[in-house]
Amino acid sequence: MVIEGEALVACSDKSMKIGVTIWDMDTGENLHHIPTCASQSFGLVCLRNRFLVASQINKHGSVGGGAIVVWALNKPQQPLSNYTLEAFGPLSCTKDGIYLVAGALSGNAYIWDVTSGKLLKTWSAHNKSLNCMIFSDDNSLLISASDDGMICVWSMISLLDVEERGSLPSLLHCFSGHMSSITGLLTTPSSYSVLVSSSLDGTCKVWDFISGRLMQTQVYPLAITSIALHQVEMLLFYGTVNGTIIVNKLDLGLEEGPSIITIGQPLELKGHNGAITALTTSQAGLISASEDCTICIWDVINCAIIRRLSLQKGKVTNIVVVPRSSVLHTSNNRRISNEYNVSPLEKYSQSINSSNGTNTLLSLCRLYKEKQTCIDLRSSGFLRQNMSCSQKAEMAMAMAMQMKVETNIESRVWAIKMAKHVMNINKQLKSQLLDMMRRRLFSKKKNRISKK
Repeated sequence: MVIEGEALVACSDKSMKIGVTIWDMDTGENLHHIPTCASQSFGLVCLRNRFLVASQINKHGSVGGGAIVVWALNKPQQPLSNYTLEAFGPLSCTKDGIYLVAGALSGNAYIWDVTSGKLLKTWSAHNKSLNCMIFSDDNSLLISASDDGMICVWSMISLLDVEERGSLPSLLHCFSGHMSSITGLLTTPSSYSVLVSSSLDGTCKVWDFISGRLMQTQVYPLAITSIALHQVEMLLFYGTVNGTIIVNKLDLGLEEGPSIITIGQPLELKGHNGAITALTTSQAGLISASEDCTICIWDVINCAIIRRLSLQKGKVTNIVVVPRSSVLHTSNNRRISNEYNVSPLEKYSQSINSSNGTNTLLSLCRLYKEKQTCIDLRSSGFLRQNMSCSQKAEMAMAMAMQMKVETNIESRVWAIKMAKHVMNINKQLKSQLLDMMRRRLFSKKKNRISKK
């Protein structure tokens, strides 16, 4: 069996000039460089090993400025830039690459069908900024976490329900065991319903995300900044604030109640001079990134560094492993990529649920006003033309919203008039019925008197 080679994708959040760098993991060769990209942690994902998607926050002080940018891995072409209403941090996608979710700094969450570009739902997921989002192994659940230490489990059925697009999705569980910001989420293989979360409070918690039960709490002496799982060996790797990586076995045990484990002298991997910012696993082993601008590929068995890579400057915030063939320009890749394409992402949902009433309208109008100043207009005339078209679309959307509200008001006025009309008819019918009853009683009384 021939094992396909792998490529490592990495980016920083410090400067747009650093961009995305892609290396051959076997040789360390620089395969490709994508300029103008800067993303926060968990802000870089790969769709079907064909497209890189990154969230980017506008650094120029514009209100709500942000974008989601898409690059084709095997085609040297201009990226697809989607300018959004809000600034996004974390991104996540389903394994089939159909659905993309984004977490906003405001606590709102968005979900798109990337093949059509439709914005399927927007909802208030957390009270504070979202910093991590993942899907369960079978894509049936979305798990989100925020700066306040809260973890929420959402049903994908409710997220994709078109009939309830304007309503809140179904919240299955809300975990509140952490005392500080969540720094990592991961799930075990599909045979288990286990969620592992890490936090700056120095704890790692193991949950049953189906039943909502806390199974285990691991306590460490240092703040945990990232987490990864070797699913074959069931080894957990914890990146810490001082640059060391803690290795521990994921042993759930048979305890019925939640257990607390204090880690005394765990196995440690040392190779970085700054806080660990990202961890992932691959065929090669463990891959770690740090604030010291370096990336290490580890031989986990021998606890040794196989290869060390580095960016120009700035801490590495995201590392993603893709097949090396996905980066190469082959005719086979072009054929496969043509079967799966990404469309421009909608800025607004195309339908507005009338049950939300005025609140939905006011929310969208506020975001529309903020959007007037949220895009950097220093780009080319082509971008300004796109912006003009976008503003026209927004105006059309606003007019459609106004017409819908006016229609709802007219419908309500008509319903009130009809209700009054029905009430008057009921009064008349009651009056006529009473008159008939009186006449019958009078007639019976008259007949009795005549008989006597």
